[in-house]
Amino acid sequence: MKSSVTPSSIVPSSSTSSFTVKEIHHPVYRSIAEMRTEERPRERMKQSGSATLTDIELLAIIIKTGTKQYSALEVAKQLLDRYDSLAGIASRDMSELKALRGMGEVKAMTLMAAFEIARRMQAEPFRKEESITSAEQCAKMLIPRLRGERVESFRVLLLNAANQIVRQEVITQGILNASLVHPREVFRLAIIESAASMIVVHNHPSGNPAPSAEDISITKQLCSVGQIMAIPVLDHIIIAGETYSSMKELGMV
Repeated sequence: MKSSVTPSSIVPSSSTSSFTVKEIHHPVYRSIAEMRTEERPRERMKQSGSATLTDIELLAIIIKTGTKQYSALEVAKQLLDRYDSLAGIASRDMSELKALRGMGEVKAMTLMAAFEIARRMQAEPFRKEESITSAEQCAKMLIPRLRGERVESFRVLLLNAANQIVRQEVITQGILNASLVHPREVFRLAIIESAASMIVVHNHPSGNPAPSAEDISITKQLCSVGQIMAIPVLDHIIIAGETYSSMKELGMV
């Protein structure tokens, strides 16, 4: 007669080896509908304000609905478990987010929109009518938008005669090289907007703000064209996490 054992009851027969097999107990989640009314994230927000909610509860409200297998709270917890923090989630792309259990494309798009709004709000204090007076001022505006990017993004800030931004445009995203950042695309926008000057900006996902050889080459090329077009490149700023470097301050512009 065979005896049945569970994984947690296995005991090694040899005295020369020992191991323990522990049972894994997965937490049981209640659906939001099963919670008492006052426990539900939306009700808690209504009664006590959004500041009282946990990150999981806030994410669950944005996610809105779960699936038959996973509640919105469980999907939210899975996101934080996988990516450690809200900033970690915000840095992920569509394909990563929608692939998680219980997510899908619509929920992923909703989350990405919410995080993009947050990034723009952080940059908002720098109003369009303010004049750019330093690399630090420009970096403070762009760090909230670029610090979480996982690929290099090259953008141009077009300025009028008073050094006010008239347009900000992403030129390329991906690996930065001279063939991707073509002066034709950069200066076409400057001509359309009748820009008096420009500042170019890109990010280093590695976290190292030091200009690379490719960065220096691109900057020299753009500065040369700027002199010919009478639309000078005032600076090339590199954002790396919470830090930055200014190629003008480094004497390269």
